Amino acid sequence: MSADFATALVTAGGATVLAVVTYSLTKKREREADVRKERLAYYKEFVASLSGIIAGEDTPEGQRTFARACNNLNLIAPQPVIHALQAFQHETRRSRPSPSRERHDLLLSRLLYEMRKDLGVWPKDSRDFQVGLWASGVKDSTP
Repeated sequence: MSADFATALVTAGGATVLAVVTYSLTKKREREADVRKERLAYYKEFVASLSGIIAGEDTPEGQRTFARACNNLNLIAPQPVIHALQAFQHETRRSRPSPSRERHDLLLSRLLYEMRKDLGVWPKDSRDFQVGLWASGVKDSTP
């Protein structure tokens, strides 16, 4: 009888451990998915804010929106994204004496590459990933 009891005890213990491990792994994946969703929202906000700082279309409100979006990334983005963001900010700051369009585009591409890498965009981008911003070309008619 004690062998039967030991077998039942081991079986029940194994089932309990398996249930706990499965629950823990499921919760971990759920938390990772939530963080990924939040990062995506912040990344979208950042990309949308770029429209407010494009040459010829920038506005004070656009600059403030861009600054907020950048600051929010410091909260949730991983280190490679933050490094790429800081390089982009350094290049695009208003006090820069002689900005380079080529360097701007290179650093923006690097930043968006790191964001896409963080999100696990599939298929994976190559290191020579390049993007460009598109201005509307609409003139502001407000006085």
